[in-house]
Amino acid sequence: MFDHLGIIVRDAESAAAFYAAALMPLGLPIIQRHPNGAFIVGEQSGDRFLYVGPDAPGFWNEDHKSSRSPIHICFSAPSREAVDTFYEAALANGGKGNGEPGDRERGYYAAYVLDPDGNNIEAVYKSA
Repeated sequence: MFDHLGIIVRDAESAAAFYAAALMPLGLPIIQRHPNGAFIVGEQSGDRFLYVGPDAPGFWNEDHKSSRSPIHICFSAPSREAVDTFYEAALANGGKGNGEPGDRERGYYAAYVLDPDGNNIEAVYKSA
């Protein structure tokens, strides 16, 4: 449904370490870095991506007022093991547990972590 998202962070360096480690098990590497420390995480094609940086990206309306309110983002995982690896990698790279990996409801296996800025990041595997 979404094409891209953007979030503002206090410390781009710690955010890069967190997101690079946490999202790699989900097949989402850092695909671009910017001089101000901002980076793009996403599909290699660049079709769908997440912008993370200390400032609003250039594609935002220049009248846009950025905020640092915590948000919730959920990423699809290819397997239960990928959810587990996401959780472990996130905790090892500055994240805080906000829901250990496990079944939440029928066919919904998820884990939740808070990134270094307090955003709630989820990985979910949905079985048939």
